[in-house]
Amino acid sequence: MNEFPTAAGQDAGALLAALPDPVAWLDPAGQWILNAAAAARLANLNAGRDWSALFSEESALQLREAVAVARAGQTTRVTVKVVDTAAPGLVTVAPSGGGVLLHLHVARDPLEVALELMDGLHLGLTVQAPDSRILLVNSAAPDILGLSAEQLTGRDSLDPRWQAIHPDGRPFPGDTHPSRVALQTGKVVRDVPMGIFHPPSETWRWLQVTAIPRLVAGTDEPKQVTTVFADVTERHTLQREMQRSEQRFRSLVEATSQIVWDARPDGNFLPPQPGWEAFTGQAPPEYGGDGWFAAIHPEDRAGTVNDWRQAVQTAQPYLSEHRLRRADGQYVPMQARAVPVRDGDGQIREWVGTHTDMSAVREAQQALIDLNADLERRVQERTLALADLTRFSTLLLTAAGEGIFGLDLRGVTTFANPAAARLLGYSVERMIGHSQHELVHHHHADGREYALRDCPIHQTIRDGQTRRVEQDVMWHAQGHAVPVAYVVTPTHDEAGQVSGAVVMVQDITERERAQARLRELIENLERSNQDLEQFAYVASHDLQEPLRTIGSYTELLTRRYQGQLDPRADQYLHYMQDAVLRMRSLIQDLLGFARVGRQDTPLESVPLDDLLRAAEQNVRGTLDQDHGTLEWHTPDHVLGQPSLLIQLLTNLISNGLKFRAPGRDARVRVTSRRVGAFVQVSVQDNGIGIAPEYHARVFDIFQRLHRREQYAGNGMGLAICRKIVEFHGGRIWLDSAPAQGSTFHLTLPVAPTPQ
Repeated sequence: MNEFPTAAGQDAGALLAALPDPVAWLDPAGQWILNAAAAARLANLNAGRDWSALFSEESALQLREAVAVARAGQTTRVTVKVVDTAAPGLVTVAPSGGGVLLHLHVARDPLEVALELMDGLHLGLTVQAPDSRILLVNSAAPDILGLSAEQLTGRDSLDPRWQAIHPDGRPFPGDTHPSRVALQTGKVVRDVPMGIFHPPSETWRWLQVTAIPRLVAGTDEPKQVTTVFADVTERHTLQREMQRSEQRFRSLVEATSQIVWDARPDGNFLPPQPGWEAFTGQAPPEYGGDGWFAAIHPEDRAGTVNDWRQAVQTAQPYLSEHRLRRADGQYVPMQARAVPVRDGDGQIREWVGTHTDMSAVREAQQALIDLNADLERRVQERTLALADLTRFSTLLLTAAGEGIFGLDLRGVTTFANPAAARLLGYSVERMIGHSQHELVHHHHADGREYALRDCPIHQTIRDGQTRRVEQDVMWHAQGHAVPVAYVVTPTHDEAGQVSGAVVMVQDITERERAQARLRELIENLERSNQDLEQFAYVASHDLQEPLRTIGSYTELLTRRYQGQLDPRADQYLHYMQDAVLRMRSLIQDLLGFARVGRQDTPLESVPLDDLLRAAEQNVRGTLDQDHGTLEWHTPDHVLGQPSLLIQLLTNLISNGLKFRAPGRDARVRVTSRRVGAFVQVSVQDNGIGIAPEYHARVFDIFQRLHRREQYAGNGMGLAICRKIVEFHGGRIWLDSAPAQGSTFHLTLPVAPTPQ
């Protein structure tokens, strides 16, 4: 079966198969169906299709219990430990399609998500202290600024090595940097353009910078400032190109040929007008007087005449736009201007005017409008994206679920997020500026003083090594210890020297409670094992003694009265003897099952070939009697108890020989191969096979699929096999179909390579 069944239909099944989270479906026959994400994750672990290999043993046990609950129709969620990541996982276990659907989701750190988003949008981010020293940079910042993270960390805005300019080329003093201004004023400084020199490319790049201050609660005192900047070099280049285009259009307008003309004080044209004649093609008799109106487009003529006569009457400058007929008959948009020229007495001597072709101007204006609209759209899109990301990043940084705080070389807290303050019962302001060790890490859980030299956090500050502490305590403001796990990561200055540390801390109270519950369960299991040992003792001594007595007297009755009683009495005696033998066999098998794994014999490296040779001797009589064959190719070594492993292989081979198909000789083949940290052993026969609905049942005790008259046995052999395999930390399963033989697969730990 290769598809996920689902009550929601084929589309939902395809969706489950395509989910990025690992999803598995346990079908009614106990087979795992995996989606692509689950199969890929298991492939990385070399775990085949074993879904439980993704989790710790404790989590795998919890999931098996949840599967049992889901088979009863109830959905549960289990917090698990995933073997290939430190982040906790959540598995939803739900009934589905007659089987059980399991969905794994692994949480991600909010700070990681925020930095990933900014890196994805190629936006730089720095977090700076009150003195504007850079404490933290994201991955995009070094690429944008042209300096490594080590070179940036610890540098402040007044550093003389910065080369920054305004858009007009003037120097950009460090005290006017947006981060400095935000720290001084306590207000957000948005969208400041700045040019910086980019050393790797030896070019100037242009940034759009926004600085967001964070103040100490209830005061105007700056705590730190987050600066977000985008590389807008492309936009700046586009703006300059637009300015150059505008200048070109203006030059084009100014260079456009103009018709210069003059008129008498009464507004009538007087020849010659060479510019007018060349453009319109009118001869002097045609444009003389007011004949020039005939060259104006009929729809524009009345307005033009009215404007011109009003200008003449009022002696005011004339301005009008109309379409003028060119010599080729085409009408061209024109702007007409005219001013009166006065003599010394103030009387109008003449009018001097121009007609300017507006075609190029209109085209230039439209092009400029289009360029401005496109630039405005692009600027608005980037500005909105930057603003949204800045708000989102700030929310994520402050909403991180794990406590985060930073220390300087003295061990004094330089910053702390709200989660750290909540965890330890202090305000952020109370933590900053105080010795972290004296405030929250001064004593062990048992009350002993915690020497500063022994503190892992201060060891990291001294030697620069990252440390992970799985169990420790920090002290709450109310005086009680809080169980924690934490990771200490060193920070470095631009010279590569340790400048402090960042601590990410997690409350593990619930984990310790779970561990306590686990210890209690282990103690109960040990008591249960002791009870089982006591039962084995009673079964081997107290139960077998009366059974031997019954068997002895039944045998005496048979010897003395065989043939002296009626045939029915002889039959009853036979039934009693047979029952005693079966009872003795059942007790012996049950004792063998109970003793599996109780020996104190240490595990040792054993060649599988040696185990198969010993198992062959155990079944030699059956092979010779029934003309069966046994082959094996097992070059691997396993770690285990040889006596138990011989019993395991003997049982499986005997099964293959016993349940042979009528009319053909039994044939058993054993192979092995490495699968990660285990060796997978396969025992294949050509017998009668087992129907799929019985694949899980055959491993239970006293489970028989055939009558005793057909095939001898008590139904304990495969149960003992499963217990031996699980004792060695492996698992056993079956591939079989009626009349097609059976293949039993099992895994055993690989023996370590000799040094």
